[in-house]
Amino acid sequence: MYHLYQYLSIIVLLDKNLNIYYNKLSKALLILDRLVYRNMLKSYNNALSNRLDIKFIKIHFLCFGLFSMKNYRPVIGITMGDPVGIGPEIIISAFSKQSIYSICRPIVIGDLNVLNIAKKLIKSDIKILSAKKINSGMYVYGNIDVINCSDLDPASIFWGNPIPESGRAMVCYVTTGIDMAMQGSINAVVTCPINKKAMEMAGSCYHGHTELFAATTKTDNYAMMLAGKRLKVVLVTIHVQLKDVPDLLSSEKIFKTITITNDSLVERFGIKNPKLAVAGLNPHAGENGMFGNEEDNIIKPAIDLAKNKGINVNGPFPPDTIFYKSVKGTYDAVICMYHDQGLIPFKLIHFKDGVNTTLGLPIIRTSVDHGTAYDIAGKGIADPSSLIAAINMAATQALSLRSKQTN
Repeated sequence: MYHLYQYLSIIVLLDKNLNIYYNKLSKALLILDRLVYRNMLKSYNNALSNRLDIKFIKIHFLCFGLFSMKNYRPVIGITMGDPVGIGPEIIISAFSKQSIYSICRPIVIGDLNVLNIAKKLIKSDIKILSAKKINSGMYVYGNIDVINCSDLDPASIFWGNPIPESGRAMVCYVTTGIDMAMQGSINAVVTCPINKKAMEMAGSCYHGHTELFAATTKTDNYAMMLAGKRLKVVLVTIHVQLKDVPDLLSSEKIFKTITITNDSLVERFGIKNPKLAVAGLNPHAGENGMFGNEEDNIIKPAIDLAKNKGINVNGPFPPDTIFYKSVKGTYDAVICMYHDQGLIPFKLIHFKDGVNTTLGLPIIRTSVDHGTAYDIAGKGIADPSSLIAAINMAATQALSLRSKQTN
């Protein structure tokens, strides 16, 4: 294999008029690993130093990259989130971890001015570089490659105080990331926290990331998962008033959530036969109708239908015990009827390293599982653990999906 690489490299180097190769293969440059290339190039420097231009340096390495899939690193687009929240500073902190660059090629979609301000807060010496296109990024430790989508005036924005301009920029980062993922320019989107009030100030009609991703990608069937190493929960209803939950539940909606969860665990988490549990709505899962009939009338029919489709799912279980069983490894994920039913136990266990990921989308999207934290924004003390975990999960999902596509 190495000799084949060497042969192809020499062919390209001998004829600098083979622009057709560059034009056709330029998109494939996304599979390059520049660190590996630099090591490979050392043995060629003396003999070829006068014959390489930058275009053919890329092709030279491309020949190696195409035959070295183990060095593949997916491109992960990281949206900066609310410019006046903790998003910018947790990006600076997260990118100080060299391990991120070993699993992916991260690129930030945000604002250069704001990131440079955050860099001073963190007292970091990391370099912040503008990348016009995805394939012009450096993707090496010590640099943050940025697709600059806004030019906010530092004098007009203040930490913890959203304004319409910062809200519009915040939404723009997200929609840009979605567009890039849909076009195949990046392999996944990781989102830093946004503020729902800031979205409203920007004129957006969406309540959060999940709804915005679903609408922009024209996805009808989707679900919110909160994922960690010990517990994964998926929500049937999301951001609604608690009093409205019973009326919003239906067997069809619960069945779709079970199906989406099962398919996603197989395709993006690499779990061959996921074991799913479904939580009841009422105390003690209704106690045979004493505390409610939703379990018998709505939830159980959905479970039975999923079982008939070959899905390994059981329930409905009392909500006060099922999460303990899942943490102990009995189940791979728990389907929850409403927001706080799932998020309270999840955040008790994964408060720092939990990840929010949207299931059912045509693209991969993960996110931190915390908010903008206006109360500590600009103080340089925000914990980047959830962002690091979200980047890791996005890369893992991208690699799992790629593996299934190539098999």
